[in-house]
Order: sequence, then structure tokens, then C-alpha cells
Amino acid sequence: MINTLILEALKPLKVPVSFQKYNGKEHTYITFFNYLEQGEQYADNEEKATGYYIQVDVWSKTDYTELIEKVKNYMKAAGFIRTSAADLFEEDTKIYHKAMRFFIQIEGR
Repeated sequence: MINTLILEALKPLKVPVSFQKYNGKEHTYITFFNYLEQGEQYADNEEKATGYYIQVDVWSKTDYTELIEKVKNYMKAAGFIRTSAADLFEEDTKIYHKAMRFFIQIEGR
């Protein structure tokens, strides 16, 4: 369910988006994973809302500044809150990597 929400949110970007790993040949792509899922609200000893903590990674051999802004905007439009981000460079593959973390709370899970 959460994976579908992310895939749909990022679909307009026109770059490959995949869960956990990417096996294609494009030089710019996005991967994502859920690094924490936990109950956020409880009533009568039952979970009423679930929090999903997601990391979205943008990978590129070229300037990805515009793509990063679009990812932030599309995730926000889908109801996610950005909690942090980090610029990285993968020395072994010579690829730029932006790690962005998002949170969303979904009720009724």
C-alpha cells in the first residue's frame, strides 16, 4: 500500500523509480525504502494510525537539483512531510546521491 502511494506520487518525474534497488541502465533514477513503520496512535489497545518513515534516494551522474525539488514537491502533495536530507557522493561508482527522508501517518491501518 505505502509502496504504491510512493510510486504514484513520483510517477510524473519520468525517471525510473523502484523499491530498494534499481537494475536498469539509466544514469538518473530513484530508489526508496521504508526504514521504520510503527503505530502512532492507539485506542482501546488497538493501533489506529500507522507512521511510515520512508527514505527516497535520488541517484545521478549529472546535476539533479531540479529533480530533487520535484521529488520534494510531489511527496508533499501526496501527504508526506520531509524530515531530513543529505548530499552524498558514491566514490566507487562516481554517482551523486541525495538521501531524503519523509514521514506520513495513515489512519485506519
